[in-house]
Amino acid sequence: ARREGKLLFISSGYFSCHWCHVMQRESYRNAEIAAILNEHFVPVKLDRELHGALDTYLIDFVDRTQGQAGWPLNVFLTPEGYPLIGTTYLPADRFRQLLERLNGNWQEEQGKLRNIARRATLQMMLDRAPTETEPLGTAALHELLMGQALAVADVMEGGFGNQSRFPMAPQLMALLELQAASPNPELAEFLKLTLDRMARDGLRDHLAGGFFRYTVDPSWQVPHFEKMLYTQAQLIEVFLRAAELFDRQDYAEVALDTVEFVLREMAATQGGYVSSFSAVDGAGEEGGVYLWNIDELHGLFGEDGTMLARRFWSMQDVPILDGGHLSRRGEEVAVLAEATGLSRDDVVQRIEEINTVMLVVRGQRLLPVDHKVLAGWNGLMLAAMVRAAERWQDPRIGSAATALRDHLRDRLWDGKQLRRAVAEGREIGRVSLEDYAYVAYGMAQYAELSDDPVDRTFVAALLNLAWQRYLDADGWRQVDRPLIPGMSTEPAISDGALPSPSAMLIRLALQSDDPRLVEKAIAAAELGRQRAQQNPFWYPGHYAALLALPSLQP
Repeated sequence: ARREGKLLFISSGYFSCHWCHVMQRESYRNAEIAAILNEHFVPVKLDRELHGALDTYLIDFVDRTQGQAGWPLNVFLTPEGYPLIGTTYLPADRFRQLLERLNGNWQEEQGKLRNIARRATLQMMLDRAPTETEPLGTAALHELLMGQALAVADVMEGGFGNQSRFPMAPQLMALLELQAASPNPELAEFLKLTLDRMARDGLRDHLAGGFFRYTVDPSWQVPHFEKMLYTQAQLIEVFLRAAELFDRQDYAEVALDTVEFVLREMAATQGGYVSSFSAVDGAGEEGGVYLWNIDELHGLFGEDGTMLARRFWSMQDVPILDGGHLSRRGEEVAVLAEATGLSRDDVVQRIEEINTVMLVVRGQRLLPVDHKVLAGWNGLMLAAMVRAAERWQDPRIGSAATALRDHLRDRLWDGKQLRRAVAEGREIGRVSLEDYAYVAYGMAQYAELSDDPVDRTFVAALLNLAWQRYLDADGWRQVDRPLIPGMSTEPAISDGALPSPSAMLIRLALQSDDPRLVEKAIAAAELGRQRAQQNPFWYPGHYAALLALPSLQP
């Protein structure tokens, strides 16, 4: 870009992102648009899961400048690498107009645009700088998180905000721990409402197991159909913790069902677990793998069987999606037995037969899979498996955890550093802070289960490398060598769909037997104190790290 004096165009997206595929089809395969891009820009297509740090930085830029961000993430940068303007999905005609207008402006006002981009980057860096904050005690920290959480909680539907519904696992886990430490009836009611809706409605695949990434509506009914490994891992831990806290066996059963789904459906052929399942089926239909039409059910089960399937899977009303009905929990077995005159056992047997056939049919539909085995996400999955193995003493889960430990240690660790990902037997991507944090977390949980000194030594090696590579006096870096300017350090990294890696490393280090590492962890927690105390809801990991400081322990 510098050699040719052109703007750099980075389009960051992901395999299971529906609108990424739409923009690929509408714009990047459009000969006219491709010609404009190739002649006047230097275009780069980015897999956000292979270069997560760069994607995070660009997401922050677009969010700050446009008010919201997502994928596909399309950012134009100066030849020096400073972000100038960004957008998400645009229809082909609007995208072409943007390209033509931006190229015209660049030809006429390069100097002005370079200065604008540099100033915007400098402002982002200044905004990240930490300031000193008066420490708060345990009670005050609890009150802050409680107040912020309830301010955005939807007490009627569960979840947070008033639009789409994401699981927000880091926030839920922090609130579960808050409820355990300082019981509050209002918080308990909200948490159980949220978990009930997540378990019962459209966020969950009730037929085969596992959770979708989010629902597009605030009532938890219509999922965005991709399934991510990290979603399964975090929600296994959330539902297990909720089962303990509220003495709810049904929550534990949801967690176990999710573990079994991952073991059965997401195992990679050469070890570890794949990253995700696509939101669209092989024909390009969103949710097509999961949807049913009534004629198809009639062909499989006849009139009586279809009636039973429709009532059990809540497929009686008009489908909420154009592609057909999504199977969700409907009428209970006892109600169906009374309505049909069958015994309860007969209904259960018939439902099991129907479900078996539906799973066979669904298994014949083409579901695209991202086969990458990402180190960090598999680290989170290892921690979830360990929690499940401890709960049920199930040798299958324990064996799977051991196999995953071996894969992380033998295939995703080269003896000196982690690999970001492996696909088709080759190393891909750039290893990052989150890889070290999540693998160290999973291995630390496994070491508690195995009580093996070798496992503890591996955890210590991961922690030491992470602290050496990704932390300096000013804060945390997502990668050790940033790809573009402006990807500077942060005093604390927020929790999003994934937990904060900086907070996770602080909490692991505070538990270390190495006094030097404990000292570093205390200093890092203090570095992030301002953000954790100002916005504990968005920094629940760092909020938890502050609570874990020796100065706050009884």
